[in-house]
Amino acid sequence: MTENILPKYNRPIAKIDDPVSKIAYWDKALDTFDEKKYKESVINVIKYINSNLIDERSTEGDIEIVQMQGSAEIHIKITDSTFYINAPFLRIGTQTNRVALLRRVAEVNFSPLRLAQIYLKNDELFFEYKMSIDLAQPNKVYDIVRNVALFADKFDDEFIENYQAEFIQKTKYTELKPKEKDVVWQQISDIFEDYKKYTELFKEKRWDEFVWDILIISYLKISNMPYVNGKLRSDLIYIISLMTDTDIDFNYRVDKGVNFMKKLLKKSRDEIMKNIYHADQLISLRWRSNEQIISDRLNKSLKSVQDDEKNERFFNVSYYLQYLFLRLIYDYNLEDSYINAIYDVLEKVSGLEPEEAAPILIDLFYKMQKAKINQKEEKKDKGFFSKLFN
Repeated sequence: MTENILPKYNRPIAKIDDPVSKIAYWDKALDTFDEKKYKESVINVIKYINSNLIDERSTEGDIEIVQMQGSAEIHIKITDSTFYINAPFLRIGTQTNRVALLRRVAEVNFSPLRLAQIYLKNDELFFEYKMSIDLAQPNKVYDIVRNVALFADKFDDEFIENYQAEFIQKTKYTELKPKEKDVVWQQISDIFEDYKKYTELFKEKRWDEFVWDILIISYLKISNMPYVNGKLRSDLIYIISLMTDTDIDFNYRVDKGVNFMKKLLKKSRDEIMKNIYHADQLISLRWRSNEQIISDRLNKSLKSVQDDEKNERFFNVSYYLQYLFLRLIYDYNLEDSYINAIYDVLEKVSGLEPEEAAPILIDLFYKMQKAKINQKEEKKDKGFFSKLFN
């Protein structure tokens, strides 16, 4: 029987060239739009999304940007009169199940796409949206860019695997170094082993409801590795969304989660590691965050955490806070001080009994909930990984 201690956690190795949102540009975008400086407003939205795209270039005349988002190439054009976005997507080949593919495209155009649509021309599918510059309100521009970037990168793998569509162009990516691949595979293997051990523990103790916890914690740990891409990332997004949808029956969600994990456990190292690489990004697909946004998010969990703390339900709160912190990383583009604080605490409580781990996790929860993360105090040297790979 597995000892009742918390699962291990190791922070992911660093990602390269991760887009960073700069809130000052967002404020400028809103102000310039209100002042009817529409082109300048759109430029500031793009700088907010990823300042590297436009900082070092002239903004006089027409502006054209081409940047990869994973396996999708995004084209943006800004003129004095229009905002235009286009993303070449996939090609219909001789082996493609054309009818089924186009039926699925019609579904995607209805939902989840907003404004931008997938079009077909000469057997090539592409995302596209064009609007007059005076209609390019900052929130609208941001949503369109994010929507196209998210779903162009998400659906290509699904459409290729399910309908035998073809890439229009070769995917661009950067391989991890051999030592990095070994570290990443070891971390994923540890997650799998912990899942198996803790599932067995919970069944022995008849704590079946905690199978959900170890499932979602396992999936978030893998998905939060910023170099997980391809079909694996798409599948994880789907299963995490399903498992956290409280409108769906709990037991159904657990069954789906268990079945997906069974499929993952059967995959070889090569099958999983083909989805592990550094992919270029135009936009971070995690939501913008600041102290107030995170505080507001945690306030929704405040009563539950306080009740568990008061009644000394250490096991409950330990697993809940592991999930909560991992979910913050999954949902938000966190500041370094926050993400390092989470990494530090999750590593610190690894292997501790819930009675020891709970106060440490709760302390960080209250610091974040009260917006009292001290950046200088919480920052941590990369340590082992910086020495290993530099």
